[in-house]
Amino acid sequence: MSEAPRKSKISASRRLALKTKLLKIAGVMWEKEKDEKKQEREATLSERLPPLQLSGLSMQDLQALCKDLHHKIDVVDEERYDIDAKVAKNNTEIENLSQKICELKGKMKRPALKRVKISADAMLGALLGAKVKESVDFKANLKTVKKEEEKKEEVTDWRKNVEAMSGMEGRKKLFDAGQ
Repeated sequence: MSEAPRKSKISASRRLALKTKLLKIAGVMWEKEKDEKKQEREATLSERLPPLQLSGLSMQDLQALCKDLHHKIDVVDEERYDIDAKVAKNNTEIENLSQKICELKGKMKRPALKRVKISADAMLGALLGAKVKESVDFKANLKTVKKEEEKKEEVTDWRKNVEAMSGMEGRKKLFDAGQ
């Protein structure tokens, strides 16, 4: 027996109220998460980059400080480059694995094929290689079908055999007799 489609136990207004409450809670959580990330970023930056004390430094100390900052920038750029290379490698690996999964599932995207005009001889040559050198006449191998001449019926006056063609088995006679 087929079951009737189940009706929802929650009314539409109740469902809408629940959705709005969930969206409000999600919005609050999202704002809280943004604030936490911002505070975490500021804490990390203040830890890695202490505020610079430039007042009261001589020219040589400033140059040494600049060289030190340039060295730190180079180290960070090298780390960033290494991380970018790892991410690119992981992305290509993920792409290859997803292609293998698709192949195993058998759901390959077929490319759009283009129509190519090719003669029968060229097609046979492509399929069979150099084995077929002579051209094949496909039309010669086709069967010939003779059309039977249609029987022409003689045109006769339709009023002569109305009773025979009517298929009413004499009912027409009764109808005519009734009038």
